[in-house]
Amino acid sequence: MELGACRRAPRLLLIGGSTLALAIAAPALAQETGDAPPPEPTLPAAVEGAKTFLPADFTRFAPRNALDMLRNVPGFTIREATQERGLGAATGNVLINGQRISGKSNDVITELGRIPASNVTRIEIVDAATLNVPGLSGQIANVFVKADAMSGQFAWRPEFRQRNTRPLLTRGEVSVSGKLGQFDYNVGLQNNSFRSGAGGRTLVYAADRSLIERRHDVWTGSGEDVRASARVTWDGPGDSVANLNASLRGFFYDYRELGTRTGPGLVDRVRRVTNDEDEWIWEVGGDYEFGLAGGRLKLIGLARSDHDPFEQGVRTEFASGDPDTGNRFLNIADTQERIGRAEYRWKWGKGDWQISAEGAFNSLDNVTEFLDLRPDGSFVEIELPGGTATVKEDRYEVMVSHGRPLSSKLTVQLAAGGEYSNLRQIGAGGLARTFWRPKGLFSAAWKATPRLDLSFKLQRRVGQLNFGDFLATVNLTDDRENAGNVELVPTQSWEADLEGTRNLGRYGTTTLRLYGRLYDDIVDTIPIGLDGESRGNIDRASAYGAEWKTTFNFDPLGWKGAKLDLRAQAQKTRVRDPLTGEHRPISGNLLHFIDLTLRHDIPDSDWAWGGNINYSLYAKDYRLTEVGRVWEGPVWSSAYVEHKDVMGLTVRATISNIFAATSMWDRTVYAGRRTGPIQQIEHRDRLIGPIFSFQVRGKF
Repeated sequence: MELGACRRAPRLLLIGGSTLALAIAAPALAQETGDAPPPEPTLPAAVEGAKTFLPADFTRFAPRNALDMLRNVPGFTIREATQERGLGAATGNVLINGQRISGKSNDVITELGRIPASNVTRIEIVDAATLNVPGLSGQIANVFVKADAMSGQFAWRPEFRQRNTRPLLTRGEVSVSGKLGQFDYNVGLQNNSFRSGAGGRTLVYAADRSLIERRHDVWTGSGEDVRASARVTWDGPGDSVANLNASLRGFFYDYRELGTRTGPGLVDRVRRVTNDEDEWIWEVGGDYEFGLAGGRLKLIGLARSDHDPFEQGVRTEFASGDPDTGNRFLNIADTQERIGRAEYRWKWGKGDWQISAEGAFNSLDNVTEFLDLRPDGSFVEIELPGGTATVKEDRYEVMVSHGRPLSSKLTVQLAAGGEYSNLRQIGAGGLARTFWRPKGLFSAAWKATPRLDLSFKLQRRVGQLNFGDFLATVNLTDDRENAGNVELVPTQSWEADLEGTRNLGRYGTTTLRLYGRLYDDIVDTIPIGLDGESRGNIDRASAYGAEWKTTFNFDPLGWKGAKLDLRAQAQKTRVRDPLTGEHRPISGNLLHFIDLTLRHDIPDSDWAWGGNINYSLYAKDYRLTEVGRVWEGPVWSSAYVEHKDVMGLTVRATISNIFAATSMWDRTVYAGRRTGPIQQIEHRDRLIGPIFSFQVRGKF
């Protein structure tokens, strides 16, 4: 969640493989800890070559849960699972007891945060190619957990901003986990509520740089994101095991903006913007795994439903007394997803094999209404072709994977298969199509030296597709309209990654990743008809870059208890603009990023302090009638102080936005399409202000 801006558009069902966002590879090299102790009888044995961390390695951080522990593994950054087409192969870089986290609403951050630190027996960092879990790549964290007696955790995270927002008092969570006979359980309630806001001026210039309008806007956003969830694991007869997950989520968002408009020869006016959303999502899923014919069969099922009504309004009042003008846009999106999946794995010779089959059935029922304010105060509906329709997809996938060691230092994994899908739109220019798409992955892990690990991955992936892009939408706040596009297809890509991780001994670890992407049918804004635009496919695009991650411990230099985590990334993207034919960056993709985090646990005390500073820049957004960039910064920063035992509680105080980052938007709007003359140039700079937050965590 951005700290300043939080303007939401309707959230529609996503289908498809991983998103086009470049994955952050998970570095891992930890300091040597010697041989792992014998594993617990009910937990898998340690993987050969894994770097093992025991609970004692995290004592100085006074961790409350598994999340606290994993966040302090040197050089490791948690990468959450991407939203695949259906369930698909495993993604992300965290396993729990050797298993991926099933379901779609169960994010790894929440799951780890509910596991008491006392239940964690060890954490292993291992290359994905050495595991029999198809789809994973890079360094993987395998968190081994053994359930204990019932225990609970809670956290409260209030936040206060100096400007434009109300105090945030409702953010926090409570969870209970434990063991009852053959059942392990975890029940939790959390509210990831947020506040956002900014205020300031926008200057609008003509093409000759003469000032034509001054604007001053103040906006505030308030969101409540409440989720109740439960997970039960059953240690069944023999070697069978079952998991059942259920969750109910309510998302409630309220956005208000008030602005004034003045300028030479213009009537002074006041502009009001409102956004309201009340979304409900429920999900039920489970899996059952058991031995069969010398292998293991896992059956997985999931049902998910999302009801998402969204309303946006804009109204302008004139100082001259002229009638108000304005519009309202209403959208109700109902999505359904049903998935059945089976995985069978076995050992043959020196390798591991798996075959998987999956059927996924998705649908979106969307209803829109676009209204115009008349001089008498009434609203009249305006036709929005392509706004109301139903989109459905039936998809079937089969994959076969094989992994094996080629030597004591080299392990490879290969997966191949494909998917068949039937994609159809009912109403609004309906169209039915069928597709066959190949998919696959090759990865290799090589332990070049005792302190240097190298890995390589080559993957053919089917990308994420948003059903909402098929339909016409309106953004009243930014005065934009998408015509909808019934001929959209998912992006397909070739993705290559080469990663090296170097153990620096007592000084820490460092990881460098080089990557390249070749995209077919990338989704961007394209021309529709004579003067329309919408999300659509462009034939070819590419991206390449480098990412560097390092954890540096200062203990060997005499600064006991201090460490620095660094992340940096730079990339270049290229696509042929569908309007001008010229090459340009992919809209909105990352250009470069750097993040520095310092933490100092003061020896022989319960005190710690630290801070963070980061900077990022993304490519401009290229539409058919404008080019612009919305961002916050340029530099975000924070500092905190923490006490690990205040009557048994961990208490932290943080101040953020120390360097006065602002909410900015630079936009060039053309008279017609971008091939024509410039109509106006806008420069927006809105002050966010300092942010004060607190965190109180404990257990019961």
